Amino acid sequence: MEPITIRVGHSPDSDDAFMFYALTQARIDTGNRRYVHLLEDIETLNRRALRGELEVSAISIHAYAYVADRYALMSCGCSMGDRYGPLVVARQPLRAEELHEKTIAVPGTMTTAFLTLRLLLRGSFAYEHVPFDRILEAVRSGDVDAGLVIHEGQLTYEQLGLVRVVDLGEWWFERTGLPLPLGGNVVRRDLGEEMMRAVTDDVRRSIEYALTHREEALAYALQYARGLRRDQADDFVGRYVNEWTVDYGERGREAVRRLLDEAHAAGIIPTAVDVQFV
Repeated sequence: MEPITIRVGHSPDSDDAFMFYALTQARIDTGNRRYVHLLEDIETLNRRALRGELEVSAISIHAYAYVADRYALMSCGCSMGDRYGPLVVARQPLRAEELHEKTIAVPGTMTTAFLTLRLLLRGSFAYEHVPFDRILEAVRSGDVDAGLVIHEGQLTYEQLGLVRVVDLGEWWFERTGLPLPLGGNVVRRDLGEEMMRAVTDDVRRSIEYALTHREEALAYALQYARGLRRDQADDFVGRYVNEWTVDYGERGREAVRRLLDEAHAAGIIPTAVDVQFV
């Protein structure tokens, strides 16, 4: 059977590396499907998804609102913040309501972190787009007043003398009783239903392999951990690759729909989203 090339975009961080380990290292049988991995930051992947460039991509749930006509969400691959999530940090203690008066470094306007911050603050606020791996330094140096932190910075901000202002995953849970769905994997609809299901199954088996071969997959993921100790990387991976990642489940699906419905009601996204899972 003629091989089929599937391009997969995901972030160069430890949780995505862990999740896709079995696919990148050919630890599972994918038949005639050949996967080519492209590593880029999540905001770049969000923008590429708007153009429909890749067959499979990690994506912010926020960005999915704009590509649902072209992509379907896989039922696996979710990064869910269960009572934790992106942080807003600053050099000195602040109340969340004071953020309206501050300039906040954000990792991208299509990220779910930015969407959730908008839901929290409701009104307008000043922000600057800063690459996610430079936000902590921008806050520490005084270039901005506060920073919206995703990825490993959630574990390392205190090492730079910064303080937490608000945990958006915690805020969302207290408000809704639901986890915060941060990112997922999408598959392009023009592959057809059969191929979409086969690719989704490959990704699910890659996740399951990593979870059942944790030490092996974590050793691989450490090269993308940006200075985290092994125990910190293990902690970070465990936060975002777990049972939610194998399958959203009904509660996870509800969380996605609730987040996008609230964003639409608040006027943040222009149209209601019919969320479909493969």
